[in-house]
Amino acid sequence: MWISPNTDFQSFQLDELFWFVKFKPHTQTHENIYITLMISANPRQIVGYAVEYSKTETVFQRVVDSAPAAEVYHTDGNVTYLAVIFPGRHNRNAFDKSDTHDVESVNADLRTYIAGLRRRSRCFFRSIETIQAVMSVFVNAYNKFGHMKQKCAVAVKHRNDPTGRHLHKTRDFMQVPKDFL
Repeated sequence: MWISPNTDFQSFQLDELFWFVKFKPHTQTHENIYITLMISANPRQIVGYAVEYSKTETVFQRVVDSAPAAEVYHTDGNVTYLAVIFPGRHNRNAFDKSDTHDVESVNADLRTYIAGLRRRSRCFFRSIETIQAVMSVFVNAYNKFGHMKQKCAVAVKHRNDPTGRHLHKTRDFMQVPKDFL
């Protein structure tokens, strides 16, 4: 898995997302696939992930152990995270998503960009190996995109309109770096 050299290793966020393999009837309420993600917010990079049939502490521990060490780990209220041994400080927030909002948006990106995670009636995965292969390709592309997005960022100048509205100046044409191609 490719990770940007500019990745900030101060804090990571962990969360899981559920889905299913093969057909799932509408009467069934149990999900059978869990995608566990660990991300760095700056730049937005996926630093660890797992695709498994369960969300146990061994799966979470394997994700934490496979990634570089961070100073702080932010998780939601899932009690399984309490059994995981983190190399840094663990910040568990069971009340709201303020500490894990970046990883929640990456979950939304997964559901947006990977068709098999969108709608169960249109596209679905037939095996866990397919999900693992798709996630491997997606993580590398997503991390490279986040790196280039940070590298090619153009500062936006702000100005105020006489009516009090806040307006942005249009961005200048951004030139693609030579090492991008």
